[in-house]
Amino acid sequence: MPLSEHEQRMLEQMERALYAEDPKFATALEGSGLRTYTRRRVYQAVAGFLVGIALLMAGMVAQQIWISVVGFLVMLGCAVLAVTGWRKAPKPGERQAAGGGGERRQSRQRRTVMNRIEERWQRRRDEQGQ
Repeated sequence: MPLSEHEQRMLEQMERALYAEDPKFATALEGSGLRTYTRRRVYQAVAGFLVGIALLMAGMVAQQIWISVVGFLVMLGCAVLAVTGWRKAPKPGERQAAGGGGERRQSRQRRTVMNRIEERWQRRRDEQGQ
């Protein structure tokens, strides 16, 4: 359900006040969410990949095939996690919608809501300019 014009203005005022009072906290809030989660997941996958390499090498040195196989499987699993996490990560300026199933519908819905807001804004500017 879209916000009314009054609610939109109130929200914008609260955001501006938050930025004015504590810009560091406001930017920290922006960075949280899916992007931070996926970045953390990719870093963990890279660390796991390095552990897999160590296991592979240790298995070769100790001449224990099963250790090398486990190391290879760890490397493979972590590589898959890193690649899928990297692809799912939103771009720096992009906001992710809540919920995973209807992302297309929600993005279309957002576009129409944004179009309506822009149209209202233009109407107000035109009315004030006359």
